[in-house]
Amino acid sequence: MKAILETRDLVKYYGKGDNLVKAIDHTDLIIEPGEFTAIVGRSGSGKSTLLHMLGGLDRPDSGKVLIEGRDIFKLKDEKLAVFRRRKIGFIFQSYNLVPSLNVWENIVLPIGLDGKKVDTEYVMDIICRIGMEDKLKSLPNTLSGGQQQRVAIARALASRPAIILADEPTGNLDSKTELEVISMLKSCVSEYGQTLVMITHDETIAQMADRMIVIEDGKVVRA
Repeated sequence: MKAILETRDLVKYYGKGDNLVKAIDHTDLIIEPGEFTAIVGRSGSGKSTLLHMLGGLDRPDSGKVLIEGRDIFKLKDEKLAVFRRRKIGFIFQSYNLVPSLNVWENIVLPIGLDGKKVDTEYVMDIICRIGMEDKLKSLPNTLSGGQQQRVAIARALASRPAIILADEPTGNLDSKTELEVISMLKSCVSEYGQTLVMITHDETIAQMADRMIVIEDGKVVRA
């Protein structure tokens, strides 16, 4: 099976001399289509930097990130932004919802930015699956943390990306909501045939993945 996401000898350093931080230190990864992979590591291990490079949000010093066999950093910034919008759905710890837009508008925003027509039936299916169908007109500030994260998940899924990248998606939630949100995310990704890569420092959450990758000091120490 061809990898959907791959890094080859990926390097990202910050600072110089005594202050040199090897955020990502010659890292190789292979992620198969449809796989739910958790990347685990302590704070400062380089996992967020890795996720940002997997998603093309940050360029490496050297090495490659291949998505469906394509070297994404050969793309110029504008083309990379379009590629990212079409191929990758992001879920962040801080939800990143637009405060002035209601639930429905937040979810379909990336589709509109891409100039595409919204597949209402598909999007409503996701919204019903996450249990937010009665909140479509609500603004983010009227929702609980768990509800906001559900909206962020729906937004990530709505444009049918090949890959979902989740950065500590349950970091701001209590443990009961956390498990609900991860179970829901896992079932949605499996239902819609997407690949999920999630960063977490929480081993309980990581155990729910198909595969766990442990990162320390910018290197993969266990996969």
